[in-house]
Amino acid sequence: MTEPPNISADDRVGRVAEFRIALQRFERTSDQVVRRSGLTPRQHLLLLALEGRHAGSASIGTLSRELLLAQSTVTELADRAQAEGLVERVVARDDARVVLVRTTREGARRLERALAALDRERDRLGLAIGDLDAAFPRVSGPASPSRARGRASDR
Repeated sequence: MTEPPNISADDRVGRVAEFRIALQRFERTSDQVVRRSGLTPRQHLLLLALEGRHAGSASIGTLSRELLLAQSTVTELADRAQAEGLVERVVARDDARVVLVRTTREGARRLERALAALDRERDRLGLAIGDLDAAFPRVSGPASPSRARGRASDR
């Protein structure tokens, strides 16, 4: 990758550091905001996965893969969320052997409250991402498979 014009190596390292700090700040602030919205950070992730990726319902196995958590951990998380009225379990329409976790109105309400409260933090993180992108411009969009192979072979 060629050196971007007008950005020194020190500035690039500084921008990476600023991004990493912004990411950590976002995570910490998110956890605090989410808790004030009546959710734990993991319940927030569960509801984000359900609402943002699966139109409100998904199996424990699917959630486990996406959240990078063991199935037993997701089951316990769903049990606690269900006890709080955030999710419910329903039988899949197309396969009665499959039980889905589905967001309730209360879960959707708390998630929406958390999302609204996080607007400013998402904006800050977006600015940090923009600064990082400016320090590392792409020559032709996202990394192509040949560029990715080249990086892997450098190891």
